[in-house]
Amino acid sequence: MWVVSSLPYLSPRQEGQVDAWTEEAAQAGRVGTQRLRDVSTEVPPPDVATALGLAPGRPAVVRRRTMLLDGRPVELTDSWYPAEIADGTALAAMGKIKGGAVTLLANMGRSVHEAREDIAFRDATADEAAELNLPAGTPVIVLSRTCLDAEGAVFEASVMVMGAEGRRLRYRLVAG
Repeated sequence: MWVVSSLPYLSPRQEGQVDAWTEEAAQAGRVGTQRLRDVSTEVPPPDVATALGLAPGRPAVVRRRTMLLDGRPVELTDSWYPAEIADGTALAAMGKIKGGAVTLLANMGRSVHEAREDIAFRDATADEAAELNLPAGTPVIVLSRTCLDAEGAVFEASVMVMGAEGRRLRYRLVAG
């Protein structure tokens, strides 16, 4: 059973601290790495454009990654940023971002104040199944996250696709 908590992925990292995925895997005695598949500027799918508050046809920067656990692909993560935020930054460049995107964004004045997450379940597409080394039609969890700053401005929308078997999502909510 792999238990995933969102909070570490929303918090900037300190100098010399590893990324949240590497840290989470290490705490479980495993090795977490990631492979950057693509960085490009394109028109996002309608659900992502809506989450980002973009007008139809407006471009955004997308960073597509495959998350690996002990060398095995376990999650596909596409993180989208409005072009006016990402252009000219490491978000729009192919390559690893020191401290991760959440740290870079915080240094740009875009810290996560609120994160909205939607969870859906469906069968993997052929491309997803191939990238995750799953049989065609395997059930997957789709976690869509929208990040807002303290002023309520959206600056990131991510779509994560992961195999459902052996996964548990954990949420900690503090009221008041």
